[in-house]
Formats: sequence, structure tokens, C-alpha cells
Amino acid sequence: MIINKQNLTKRLFDIFFSIFFLILLFPLFLIVSVLVLIFIGKPVFFHQFRPGIKERPFKLIKFRTMTNKTDLKGVLLKDTYRLNKFGKFLRSTSLDELPELWNILRGEMSFVGPRPLLMEYLPYYNYEQAKRHNVKPGITGWAQINGRNTISWEEKFEFDLWYVENQSLRLDIKILFITFKKVFFREGVTPKKGDIMARFDESAKNN
Repeated sequence: MIINKQNLTKRLFDIFFSIFFLILLFPLFLIVSVLVLIFIGKPVFFHQFRPGIKERPFKLIKFRTMTNKTDLKGVLLKDTYRLNKFGKFLRSTSLDELPELWNILRGEMSFVGPRPLLMEYLPYYNYEQAKRHNVKPGITGWAQINGRNTISWEEKFEFDLWYVENQSLRLDIKILFITFKKVFFREGVTPKKGDIMARFDESAKNN
């Protein structure tokens, strides 16, 4: 019963504040949309299936941060070549995450929880790491305020599992306040070696 009340409280929190921020930030949505169209191109939004709670897939929505640049054969260039200055700016300020407010309103995500990663990573999680899917994914989380892209995948998952085992509305509010601070100062945005974090499946294969 306590868990149900906690989940209900968190859901009401998510609904109220997702609606609040969707209305409040609507002008910013329009401005970013136009700038994405100018500096990155169509489509403005990036859609991709990600694993949600219990590994159920949902369609994540973000602002695009990469161009459609291709080589002479028409094959898309590597991510590092398609991420231009404006795309890097969107990522460093987390403005690319704003459309995920819609995912929160739909009940597919929460404000706080483990980040929703790629579907193709699912076979590489060990038993403990897979527990990160026992809760809804979030825009921010315990791992994001404890290093984000500057820590290893293993460290990220340890933080995610700690959150799953210790989640509470009070902890969520603490994480959100720290997130605002880190986003403002752009702390922990990029990994130590470049602008793109190494893929988890590649990391898992090398271990």
C-alpha cells in the first residue's frame, strides 16, 4: 500500500509539473524548433523507441541534435561528424530533452529515474543492471547528478540501482534541484574523451 501511494504521488507530481512546464516553456519550444530547422534541418524532432518500465518499449521524443550529412555514397557519417555546434549547444544545455515532457505527461517517463537507453543494449545488461527498468525512466536521475557523461557505464548503473532501491518523492525533489544547478553550470555534460559517449554494447564487448 505504501508503494502504491508513493507511485500515485509521483504520478500526480509528474502530471502537474509536465503540464505546467509545457505551458510555461511553449515560447521556448517554438524558438528552439525554428533554430533546429535552420541549423540542423528537418525533421525538428527525433523519435526513437527506448525501453521503459519492465523493458516495455515507448517512443522517446527529443529535439534533433545531429544533421543528416552523408558521405559520397549517401551513407550517414559517424555521429561525431553530424553533431554540429548548435547540436552540441542543445545537448550541453539539455534543451534537446524538453520534448520529453510529453513522454512524462503520457506516463511513459517520469521527471526522475534512470535514463532510457537504446533497445539494442538490453541483451548486454547483467541481472542486477537490468533492475534499472523496475521503475519508469526519467529526464534526470541519480547517475546524472553524480557524473552524467563523465563516468563509466558501470558507475552509471550502480547509481541507477541505488536510486531504484531508495526512491522517494523527497529524493526526486533533491535530484531535480541539483539537476537545475548542474545544467545551469553545464557540469558533467561531455565525456572525458570527446563529445560522444561510447556505446554501452561496445563497452560490454570489450569487458
